[in-house]
Amino acid sequence: MVSELRLSEDYRENVKRMDETFSVENNFDLIKKVISVGPDELTLYYIDGFVKDGSMTKILIYLLGLDGLQKKTADEFMRRHMPYVEAEVTRDGEAITRSLLSGATVMLGSTFGSEVMIIDARTYPARDTAEPEGDLVMRGARDGFVETMIFNTALIRRRIRHPALTMQYLAVGTASRTDVCICYMKDRADLDYVEKLKNKLNSIVTDALPMGQESLMESLVRRQWYNPFPKVRTTERPDTAAAQLLEGSVLIVCDNSPQVMVLPTSMFDFLQETNDYYFPPLTGSYIRITRQIIFWLALFFTPFWYLMVKNPGIVPGFLSFMQPEETGKIPIIAQLLLVEFLIDGLRMASLNTPNMLSNSLSVVGGLILGDFAVDIGWLIPEVILYMAFVAIANFTQRSYELGYAVKFLRIALLILTALFDIWGFVGGVALILLLLATNRGIDGKRGYLYPLFPLNLKALGTLLLRTKKPQGSRPTRARSQH
Repeated sequence: MVSELRLSEDYRENVKRMDETFSVENNFDLIKKVISVGPDELTLYYIDGFVKDGSMTKILIYLLGLDGLQKKTADEFMRRHMPYVEAEVTRDGEAITRSLLSGATVMLGSTFGSEVMIIDARTYPARDTAEPEGDLVMRGARDGFVETMIFNTALIRRRIRHPALTMQYLAVGTASRTDVCICYMKDRADLDYVEKLKNKLNSIVTDALPMGQESLMESLVRRQWYNPFPKVRTTERPDTAAAQLLEGSVLIVCDNSPQVMVLPTSMFDFLQETNDYYFPPLTGSYIRITRQIIFWLALFFTPFWYLMVKNPGIVPGFLSFMQPEETGKIPIIAQLLLVEFLIDGLRMASLNTPNMLSNSLSVVGGLILGDFAVDIGWLIPEVILYMAFVAIANFTQRSYELGYAVKFLRIALLILTALFDIWGFVGGVALILLLLATNRGIDGKRGYLYPLFPLNLKALGTLLLRTKKPQGSRPTRARSQH
């Protein structure tokens, strides 16, 4: 158990306590640097790899050129002799510990007493802000969030230059002390909802957030293991995040994660894409309507087809071509379930295959498995065709969580239809509607089925159709409270 850092008025004792608290001798990357400033002395602590070498070198050259500390307190010395822009004075042991382990430089002085100076000349290893592979656009901006929180907040600030944009910092996790930022427009967001989110974040009791935003999400959302629908929407695109802020949403940015959480969330939010807004209203509306239709077909198509196979008498004449001529050597329900699992197997295999081979092997593997399965009578061509459509349809929206929710419910609907025929299908549809209606995300005033329930025709129309935004229009806080 690491003891809490407490500093005294004695400089030598403070240096000893810092050495003991941070085990300087046992950590090769935690550097202690002692410099003489005239008759006085300064001791600096920083983590190798987190400090800007050029900035710190200039600071040290300046400090070595001074005649001495002249018995100045830390605050006086900072105001008169610290040229770096990001510096502060504190005596709070917890703040000192968090700052040092986050990458800032801590400086003790022989005349500073129990105060230390924190110089925020840190930098983090980070990749370039490339376009997110999971959220590509045909036109528009090509930058994306990265794993460094301060870079992500800067990408948002670049797009919204308004004093109402507010970013509040919190630290979550007793061991990890992960940086978390709650971001909102204070003149557009529901401030009661913002306060509720901050209270939830501050009340999280966890050791660490090893999986970034996913760990944070699971700590925030009430557990409903039986409900597969996603509770929170995320984005890796700064343009999408900025647009959501201007509509009154709240963002949660978590360090070490390239995904930003968008709150509150409804079902229809998942069926919007950035591409819709980079095209004219007519084209954007067509893309959005097509996505909506294909999404619901991915959920209900194969269960409804299987229901028609079980009950040929209910099939209208114009759909008679969908009836298979042969049923194969194994029951059709077993074929459908088998292909559901085979598709996931191919997907997982492609993820673990080297990039240069993944596309070719996944395509070849799918063709070989499907062709041989039909030849030996395990599968019929109709099952291959319809399941191929379903597998591709899942990628018309970018949320993996929603894709797997559709998959789980489609399998449940198939099983219920196989067991109870028409009543099983009807009961399965009712169960899906019940899960949608009772899904609970992070508590807010807007339900998961808004704006369908409660009904808001104007908001529903803007979600289903890509309308032209009037010049000078501005979302109000009242709108965001729904």
